[in-house]
Amino acid sequence: MAHLKLIHHRHSGRLRPHEHTSYLPLAVLLAAVGFMLTVYTSYAASPGPESSSIGLTGVVEGKPPTAAPTIDKPKSGQRFSTTPVSVSGSCPKDTLVEVFKNNIFAGSVPCQDDGSYSLDIDLLIGKNVLVARVYDDLNQAGPDSNKPTVFYDALAPQSGPLTSLDFGGAQLLLNTDAVFRGVFPNQELSMPIDILGGTPPYAVNIQWGDSSNKVVPRKNNLGFTVGHVYSNPGTYQVSIQGSDANGRVAFLTVAAIVNGQPTVTTSDKDGAAVSNSVLTRLLTLWPLYTSVVAIAVSFWLGERREKRLLLRAGPVYHS
Repeated sequence: MAHLKLIHHRHSGRLRPHEHTSYLPLAVLLAAVGFMLTVYTSYAASPGPESSSIGLTGVVEGKPPTAAPTIDKPKSGQRFSTTPVSVSGSCPKDTLVEVFKNNIFAGSVPCQDDGSYSLDIDLLIGKNVLVARVYDDLNQAGPDSNKPTVFYDALAPQSGPLTSLDFGGAQLLLNTDAVFRGVFPNQELSMPIDILGGTPPYAVNIQWGDSSNKVVPRKNNLGFTVGHVYSNPGTYQVSIQGSDANGRVAFLTVAAIVNGQPTVTTSDKDGAAVSNSVLTRLLTLWPLYTSVVAIAVSFWLGERREKRLLLRAGPVYHS
């Protein structure tokens, strides 16, 4: 006859209340998030740059360009009866090419991505020794190009007595800085222009390279300054054309480099600078964090209340 052995369950049958959530790790996590949010808020609200200021960064000079440009066109010995003439050749990428005639600035243009350049320049009456020179972003010059010699045999009304370097004589020339750097969008670029020679009055037409132009009448050949505002960053070719009372003409092309727009911060009365984007994030994060803390505390209090009720009810036995 088989013996029946009863094995008692190891539990007493009493329902023991217990916590269903690990509140200690959750409290540590919420405290860490609150600390980081507080630090972020303090940093954003700390006094910063004054209103409408920008940050400045330093630039370490590198080596200047080592490769020389070339003048492939025109060829040495060519003669011309009209002006302007086209000058083209090869150049190191990411440089600015400046062309000179008899050591007088004649025009500037950025080197293209394929390592070439092309621009139109005026010639002096008579002999012109051309040379091209490249500059990097820090305005450091590279080696000179080859130096072809060409001739401008001017026709009336451009000519007159062949006094090519007598700037008070018959020939009309325009001159300005080689290149304009550092201007930002929506800030005015100022360009000085000199009129050399010719007979007053003059008319100077400036084409800014962004589909806009300005005509400036001049009663004399005194230097003057014109201004223009670009809407977008980039490199623009500015074409300057001049004419005098006798129908003589002059032509000049220069590059204008417009930088990207700097980030401007706003400031309150106390000089504390807080950007709009940071303020928007803070207005969203703090209410969200407060809601999460409130929910966690509510669950904890509810579970504590449930535990007290179960303890007051006493042990529960199952039949």
